[in-house]
Order: sequence, then C-alpha cells, then structure tokens
Amino acid sequence: MAYQSRAIDCEEQALYDHLLHLVQTELPSQLVDRFRTLFIEGVGYSDASIAAALDKIAASKSAEQEFRFVLNRCCHILINRWQTRPQYHSAISELVAVFEAEPSRLVTEYSRSRNVRRLRGLVQEFVESEQYLALRRLACVVNQTSDVSDSVPLGSLIRRYPYLYEHCLLVEGSSHEHQQAIRSLQAKAQRQYEIDLSQYVTYQVRRSQLAQGSQSAARLPHPVKNPTLLSDRDLYGALKQFVGKSQGSETYRDVAQRFLTHSQQTPSFRAFKDDLYQYITSSIDPAYGKRQFNNQLYLQLRNTLPDINHQKLNDFLLVRTCSQLLNFLVIESLQKPQHFVFVDLIANLGPTLTTGLLLKIVLLCRKIKPYLEKRFSLLFNHYESCSRETVQWLVQVMENLNIALSTNFSTIDLSVINQIA
Repeated sequence: MAYQSRAIDCEEQALYDHLLHLVQTELPSQLVDRFRTLFIEGVGYSDASIAAALDKIAASKSAEQEFRFVLNRCCHILINRWQTRPQYHSAISELVAVFEAEPSRLVTEYSRSRNVRRLRGLVQEFVESEQYLALRRLACVVNQTSDVSDSVPLGSLIRRYPYLYEHCLLVEGSSHEHQQAIRSLQAKAQRQYEIDLSQYVTYQVRRSQLAQGSQSAARLPHPVKNPTLLSDRDLYGALKQFVGKSQGSETYRDVAQRFLTHSQQTPSFRAFKDDLYQYITSSIDPAYGKRQFNNQLYLQLRNTLPDINHQKLNDFLLVRTCSQLLNFLVIESLQKPQHFVFVDLIANLGPTLTTGLLLKIVLLCRKIKPYLEKRFSLLFNHYESCSRETVQWLVQVMENLNIALSTNFSTIDLSVINQIA
C-alpha cells in the first residue's frame, strides 16, 4: 500500500505544532477534553488562533477530500506518544470515543454558526471513513481486552493477529511516524505470540515425557496457557501439520523446496502450471477434488497469462500466478468480495488443511506472503461487525494461519512437538 505525503499549509502546520507541544506538557485527560472542545463542539476553545486556523481548514475548497487526513493526523500526534506509555493506553480508547458523542453546546454566536455546522459535518464524515475505522481497530489492539467470548464482535479480536496490523491499521494518509509505530507494534505482538507458543509447546512436551515415564505429577512444570482460540487438540493437530512431516516423510517446507528445484528445469510456463496443478491437488481429498474443485483449479491455472505459455518460468510469472491463485482460493477484493471457494474448502477439508493449502503456495513464493495477509484483512473487514460465534469458521482459519506463518516464516523452532506421541 502506498501512503502518499500531502502538502501541508500554514494553518495545518499550526494545528499540528500546537498538539505536538501540548502532548508533551498536558495529561491525556486534559488533551481528550481539548479534542472534544476543538473538534466535536467547535466552540469555546481556549486558544482563539488555533480555533481560527481550524475554521480556515474546514472552510477550504479541498476540505471534503482532505479534512479526514488532517483530523487523522491530529489524533495520531497524541496516540503515537501515548502508545509508548502503557499507563496512557486507556486514553487512546477515550480519544476514539470522543467522536461517538453528539455535540452538547449550543452555538450562541451567529457569526460562528456556519463555521461550526461545517466543522461538525466534516467530523461526522471522518467518523464514517476508513481512517476512523483504523483508529477503532488500533484502540482494540493497544487495550488488550481478555474478552474472547462467543458474543464479542470479530473486530475486537484483531490484536490476536499481527499479520493483519499493517493492512488494517494503516490507511491512506498514514504518516511515516505512524507507519513506524504500527510496524513496531506488529513486531512486538508477533514476537510475544512466538514466545507464548514456544512456551506452550515446551510445556506440553515436558508433560508428555513425564507421563510416559510415570513420574510424579509434582515434577510437572508450571502449566502454560494455550495462546490460541483453538482447543488443545486442534492446536496440537495444527502444529503437527505445519511443523511436522505431515507430507509423507517431508514437511511443507521440504515439499515446496523440492518443487522449486524441479521448476528450474521446467521447459515452459505451461508445463510449470501443469506441475503446479499436481502440487496443489496432491493435498486435496480426491473425493472432494473430483466434484468440482480440481476442474475449477485447472481452469484458473489455464487462464493465467495464457499468451505467454511458451516462455520460461521467471520471478514475475511465479509471483503473478501465485497471487492470482490466492484471489481464486480466498478472496479477490472488496469490490469482488465473493469467497465461495474458500468457504467450501473449509467446510470440506477443515480449517487446518485449508490453511496448509495456502501455506504450500506461499512457501513457493515468499514475496506473496503480504498478499495472503491482505486477502485475510479483506475477509476480516467483511465480517468485522459479526459476532465470533457466527464466523467461527473464519476465526478457526485465522488462528491456523497465525500458527502456519509463525512456524514457517520466523526463527521459532517447534520441532520438539514431534516428540509427543
């Protein structure tokens, strides 16, 4: 995603400088009150020059297109600082909540009424924008709620999936500072997940060893909580699938590497697509594949860049073919949000084997890992307001993807899982 920088006029800069100064000198509660007065009420702000600058920004001809970027940056000037201080994390939710309250102050000055109406209308448009949606998601990530009950909306679970952060928390107009802050947050969350997963696996292996040796329960290590929303049994199955030799006598990585080595000798792009068809369908239950999936997959590959079937495989063709496969298998775009194939795969293969199918593709072309993550962010966006219980199938796959990516694209080594009988 490209985040183009915008030209900033003197009124905008004055507003940003004002907030940059205040965030270093005032408490979050004071700043939240200031935000409410300046942006929601639009009257009674203590600094008349800043209120006048905001009026001019709101009155500009470009405000309909540009104001959401201005207000978003104002929010992030405060949030980027609070984000680094755990004691201020709750203030982020309070700031986001400011926009959900109606203005309470009447405009008594006739000369101000037009400006205030204009400002309030622009703020309402901001609340309906993707910028504000990303702010709400960020508040969920930073304020780590422990509520994972079936009734909570899918959106409140976003903090559990670091691979969604960059796609769901960065939007058009995100500043360089905010991009850095989100990537830092993502790296920290990913690392913590890997630590939690590693500690859980170590505990389970130790527990299994002690049980097999019929040794005293007093020697059991301190219990470690399952860090996923999967049952212990499903988590164990996913780990054995993505880490163990689940592909005959090989791991997913082994099979992918062998296929890539073979593909270097493939005479043409057409021959590569034929081999890729076999590579993918080898993971599909034949009874399911023969119904319609295998034919759909064959047509998808046949119609991928057919005009250059005679060429040799190169990096561009590999990236293009794999990315179009993910469109077919998961979801193409918000404009084309159909995902019947994906839902059908999950219903017939289950979430773990479906995730394994996607992993096989990404291991062939690691450049498309962000592209796969983007497909899942589109699904997340599509179902964000649904309760967890109504999209349990998606939660299950997202949990499996977390495991698959963490065990195949990081330095974490969970091969000890194979010691459990």
